[in-house]
Amino acid sequence: MVRRLLWRALASIAVALGTLGIILPGLPTVPFLLLAAWAGSHGWPELEQRLLDHPRYGPSIRHWREKRAIPRKAKWMATLLMTASIVTIFLTPVPQIMRWVLPPFLGLVALWLWTRPEI
Repeated sequence: MVRRLLWRALASIAVALGTLGIILPGLPTVPFLLLAAWAGSHGWPELEQRLLDHPRYGPSIRHWREKRAIPRKAKWMATLLMTASIVTIFLTPVPQIMRWVLPPFLGLVALWLWTRPEI
């Protein structure tokens, strides 16, 4: 019972963050919905099915599950946002460690992203 509640809590938080991603530029939506569907599959099958049946986000979730595929448009958008993040840390006062850690990390994320199959 407690486990199911924890899965549902994680799914609810992920859906809330995904909803914020619709409203706030720069905050992703689909990765949070992927997390919500995954958590839902463990403790909230109705939510999982609702996400899979969603007309806009359902296909992305299904493509990820079936082929680990990411749309080219999403790859470009993510790459542009990561580049904007890197530029921002060099133009604003941030701790020096961010300038050393963030660019290589985001470079690895971009590399991983572009090696995924496309829809």
